[in-house]
Amino acid sequence: MTDLDTFRQETRAWLEDNCPQSMRSPFKSDKDACWGGRNFQFQSEDQRLWLERMAEKGWTAPDWPTEYGGGGLSREEHKVLLEEMARIQARPPLNSFGVWMIGPAILKFGSEALKQQHLPPIVRGEIRWCQGYSEPGAGSDLAGLQAKAEDKGDHFIVNGQKIWTSYADKADWMFALVRTNPDVKKQEGISLVLFDMETPGVSTRPIKLISGDSPFCETFLDNVRVEKDQVVGDIDKGWTIAKYLLTHERSMISGFGGTAAGQKTLAEIAVDAVGLEDGKLADPLLRADIAAWAIDSIGHELTSERAKDEAKAGQGVGNVSAMLKLAGTELNKRRYELLVAAFGSEGLLWEGDDRPAGALPQQWLRTKGNSIEGGTSEVQLNIIAKNILGLG
Repeated sequence: MTDLDTFRQETRAWLEDNCPQSMRSPFKSDKDACWGGRNFQFQSEDQRLWLERMAEKGWTAPDWPTEYGGGGLSREEHKVLLEEMARIQARPPLNSFGVWMIGPAILKFGSEALKQQHLPPIVRGEIRWCQGYSEPGAGSDLAGLQAKAEDKGDHFIVNGQKIWTSYADKADWMFALVRTNPDVKKQEGISLVLFDMETPGVSTRPIKLISGDSPFCETFLDNVRVEKDQVVGDIDKGWTIAKYLLTHERSMISGFGGTAAGQKTLAEIAVDAVGLEDGKLADPLLRADIAAWAIDSIGHELTSERAKDEAKAGQGVGNVSAMLKLAGTELNKRRYELLVAAFGSEGLLWEGDDRPAGALPQQWLRTKGNSIEGGTSEVQLNIIAKNILGLG
């Protein structure tokens, strides 16, 4: 028996003993997820217990170093953990922009003080983060941002506006790009700063989307004090860090095209909607389309795994994240098109507790934003053409 086999046995036994039964079922909606943070209201004692137990193991950030609260797992051990969680349909214990985006940036570029301050609370789910990147005049051209940070000695005073700030009205801290030097090339005068959302001068306003939800916000920064020890990396060198963080964001978004642990597969949902005939999905055309989607989804998953292995080996994800993001968002849109097709007219019911497909119309509309957020599909195609295919 190899060390990895032993780890699998121990992990399986630990999950059986520690994952509550109510946390071993598919999400009914995204609202079932645990986001953590100072003001998060747990939906049940089991949800709280599951987060606490996984955080104590460091398994909310399994491959982070143990000195910062992570699990210290190797790439192979991390994959085993995910496989064993999927085996019992265990829900992710924590959804976190801290784990997915700003945490890796702090690990790579942050000072030791920043790591000690921010990483352990991220692992424990105590702080919820939001991302202050886009502005009304700086979306795809992110380097054109105008939020200004004025140097006041030991701190900055920041003024400006951010937009499409996911969950800013629920977040505890923000990681934001600000202009610290207006007199140089636009990419060279940007810094990445961190600040508490309760800092005087920070205000948010939700933006209602076509889906009816309001996960995005406008964020206004009016004479906000940001301490210089909350700058990630060097002042005026934030563009490099921003691009690194974007590779993690795009990799995260690319995962929307698959099936998360604890969720029903597309085929299982289609069977619920259409039924079986001779042991097969009753609708042959839908069956063929789902099979084609599943093949593409497996290819995307394997490519993502290879990219993660290369990153773990020190090669980084880099421009490949653009390819993964483009493919993953298109897969997610196709997935929801197929779900709408499976439920037919019943899947279009917008309101009411008796909707067979639940919030499917809202979720279908939401997928349209996947090809915009994290960099539009057009931007990803440009990156792929120039930096992967070498098409000048």
